Amino acid sequence: MATAENSNLFREYIGAQDKGVKFTDVPINSNVQFHFILAFAIDYTTSNPPSPTNGQFNVFWDTVNLSPSAVASIKQSHSNVKVALSLGGYSVGDIPATFHPTSTDSWVSNAVSSLTSIIQQYHLDGIDIDYENFISSANADTFAECIGRLITTLKNNGVIKFASIAPYEDEPLQTYYKALWAKYSNVIDYVNFQFYGYPKSTTVSQFLGYYDTQSSNYQGGKILTSLISDDSKGLTPENGFFDACQTLQNQGRLFGIFIWSADSSKAKGSFQYETQAQALLANA
Repeated sequence: MATAENSNLFREYIGAQDKGVKFTDVPINSNVQFHFILAFAIDYTTSNPPSPTNGQFNVFWDTVNLSPSAVASIKQSHSNVKVALSLGGYSVGDIPATFHPTSTDSWVSNAVSSLTSIIQQYHLDGIDIDYENFISSANADTFAECIGRLITTLKNNGVIKFASIAPYEDEPLQTYYKALWAKYSNVIDYVNFQFYGYPKSTTVSQFLGYYDTQSSNYQGGKILTSLISDDSKGLTPENGFFDACQTLQNQGRLFGIFIWSADSSKAKGSFQYETQAQALLANA
C-alpha cells in the first residue's frame, strides 16, 4: 500500500528552444498538481554578445507564445496549474550562462528587484534554480548564500510560494547545490534532479540506485524523477522509466515527475510522455 508521501506533482519546462510551443499545446490532467517552468530568466544582457549583469535578470524564453496574458489565461482555465520561472540554464545563445556575482549583497539586491518585477508582470508562483556554469571566483559558499538569500527574501516578501533546484550528477556542479542544500534546504520545496543526465543505457535498477544516491545527497528533499522527451539521454520510457516511477510510487517515494521539455515534445509531434506521467501521478 502506498504511503501518504507520494505526490501527484507534474512539472514541465517550456519556452527555451524556440519551437513555438504554447501552454495550451500541453495536455493537462485535472487530477494532478501541474507546474509549468518557463526557461529561462538569466542575469545577462540581451545584447549581442550577451554579458553578465550581476543579478539583473532578463527574460530569455519565447515571450510571443508565453506572454503574461498566456500565463493568466492557462491559470484561469486550469485551477490546478501554477507557473514558475527557471534561472540560469546552460547557455545564453552560444555562450555559457555563468553564475557571475560581483558581490553577494549586490547580486542579491539586484536579483530580488529584477525578479520581483518579472514575477509580478507574468503572474508567476515560484522559481527554479538551474545554474550549470560558475565563474571561478564564485565558490560554493557564495552560490549558497546568494541563492539562499534570494529565495528566502522572495518568499518572505510574498512574491513566490515555492522554489526548486535542478542539479545533475556532475562534480563540481553538485558541490554548489549540496552547499546550498546544507544551509537553505528549509526554503527549497523540490529537487528537480536531472536524471536524464545519466547515459541512455541506464537500466531500471541503475535508475533506482541513482534515485537513492540523490535522496541521500539531498536528505529530506522531495526528489522528482525526470525524463527528456526527445529520448536522447537517461532512462527512457521504452527502457522502463515509468516502471521505475511505479516502483517508487509503490514504495511511497514518488514525489513527482518533471519533463524536459515541452519544446522537444512539440518538435516531436507528441505529448505522449506528458499524458503517461500525469496518468501515473493521478494515482498517488
